Amino acid sequence: MSGGTSTEKPERKRHPSAGTFEFAAGPWRRIPEPVRRWIPLAVVLAIAVSYPYLAADLKGLGEVGDFFPALNSAVYILVFTMMALGLNVVVGYSGLLDLGYVAFYAAGAYTAGWLASGHFQQITFHFGSVGLDRDTATGIHISIWLVLLIAAMFTAVTGILIGLPTLRLRGDYLAIVTLGFGEIIPQVVRNGDSTGGLNITNGTSGINPIDAPGFGESINSFVGLPVDFQQSFDKDRLFYWGILALLLLTVFCSWRLRDSRLGRAWIAIREDETAAAAMGVPLMRTKTWAYAIGAFFGGVAGAYYASFKDGAFPADFYFNISVFLLCMVILGGMGSIWGVLAGGIILSWLNIEGLAVIGSKFNEAAGTDVEIAKYQFGIYGVIIVLMMLFRPMGLIPERRRERELEEGVHDESLYEVSK
Repeated sequence: MSGGTSTEKPERKRHPSAGTFEFAAGPWRRIPEPVRRWIPLAVVLAIAVSYPYLAADLKGLGEVGDFFPALNSAVYILVFTMMALGLNVVVGYSGLLDLGYVAFYAAGAYTAGWLASGHFQQITFHFGSVGLDRDTATGIHISIWLVLLIAAMFTAVTGILIGLPTLRLRGDYLAIVTLGFGEIIPQVVRNGDSTGGLNITNGTSGINPIDAPGFGESINSFVGLPVDFQQSFDKDRLFYWGILALLLLTVFCSWRLRDSRLGRAWIAIREDETAAAAMGVPLMRTKTWAYAIGAFFGGVAGAYYASFKDGAFPADFYFNISVFLLCMVILGGMGSIWGVLAGGIILSWLNIEGLAVIGSKFNEAAGTDVEIAKYQFGIYGVIIVLMMLFRPMGLIPERRRERELEEGVHDESLYEVSK
């Protein structure tokens, strides 16, 4: 074309595979965006619910199958992940460094021991208990489902009592005080077998056996739900589904709390406590709510764990658990629900089965005899150091914290202002 500027657009070259990708993505893009967002979550949830039926087949996959946890190990993994989500409320949402979270875990477990066992033999009280002969079983036996709620309320009050005298502190000082509580609680339960002439914790022997969850004969005959988890042939499956339901409830509550008015106040305190106070956020009340709600979930997890393990023992509540839970939060991403889920599952699996499996595979390949599980805390430390160096925001970071770490906060220099 002569005598003017051509208005024809140049033809764009298309990659040979572009049509294939567009064809493949076409049906997916036609799904409404809100529905499309929930599909991956639904798939993960379906796999989690059906895992008890898949575990045996997955274990039979040879070398790969060894990396899938057994069903009873999966219960422990989900219990610790639930506690990590509770700690995330305190550390991730509010920015309060808590090194004594094991106190709430122990309080929940011993609440189950007091209210769902024969520990107090001088009392005979039954309310909703299952799998017991009420004529001969002494002690306090309340339905474990009700005990979970009582344990949650008791640990929430405990969190408030611990929080009130300590929350005026900040940073390292708060961490030191909570560390002290984390060291005190194991000593209390270990030496609580003679407190004023009363045996509260049964000392180093612990409290056992503890009643199991269940639905009783009447509900079993009417609906078909199991009478007693411990006495069922599907014990591990039932306990797995029970803790999975509690974990999902914790995820839902964490999600709703994060987007609530209280959650926004927590985030404001985490970002800048002085500015939050200047904007009218009541610091003490807001921090106390964080401690109480975090303790609430820790108490439920502790009570359920004691019922699953059929006892509450002082050796289960040592200080290193608090640090271990904090590592889960840091690894996954502080303040991120999905990140803490991932971090909790990964570290719990490594602690329960993973390191032993990896060590056996390494020894087979290298022809050595090294017990890698002995160096577990050193390995966890290396993992955290590497995360801080290469991905400080965590595996699945919260979007707000990710933007802060990527963009940073840049103050304009005095030289630039004066130019």
